[in-house]
Amino acid sequence: MKLERVLPYSKKILKLAVAEGDIAVDCTVGNGYDTLFLTELVGESGHVYGFDIQKEALKNTRALLEEHGANSRVTLFEASHAEVLERISQEQHSQIRGAIFNLGYLPGGDKEIVTVPDSTIKAVDNLLSVMKKEGVIVIVVYHGHPEGQVERDALLDYVTNLDQKKAHVLQYRFMNQVNNPPFIIAIEKK
Repeated sequence: MKLERVLPYSKKILKLAVAEGDIAVDCTVGNGYDTLFLTELVGESGHVYGFDIQKEALKNTRALLEEHGANSRVTLFEASHAEVLERISQEQHSQIRGAIFNLGYLPGGDKEIVTVPDSTIKAVDNLLSVMKKEGVIVIVVYHGHPEGQVERDALLDYVTNLDQKKAHVLQYRFMNQVNNPPFIIAIEKK
């Protein structure tokens, strides 16, 4: 297949924005794979901040980071991603070059605990307010469950109405697949 699947494409977008020494944010650490990927992008001189409201997600992420010797480059918060500006020091706000969200629920976890539109939109809005020009936010939208459909609709409404003078917004999706496949919303700050 020549067209990239959603998850590899999300990483390709982040690679374009995040470099050695930058700050990156994993807004939904889940099992830690994106967190680990971001540590590779920021290198030894950068830092990754990770957010999740579930202890299990943080435990899984810590174990993965430790296994790969990357835990010294990451600060994890058992907190909502809506608290991104409160948790990351103000001096580092302008160094944030990339952020990723994987919406929905923790793979293998409690499917009753899901991301919600209010906190997700607040987090995106907060990140856009402080990120450097050409910083990128990648949102992987899983909408195959009722709450995911509500979040999808709210997010699409929000990003469609972002001022085009302040941000570029891209939607990347496979349109003819069944069962509500995930898709990407990518936002680049202008």
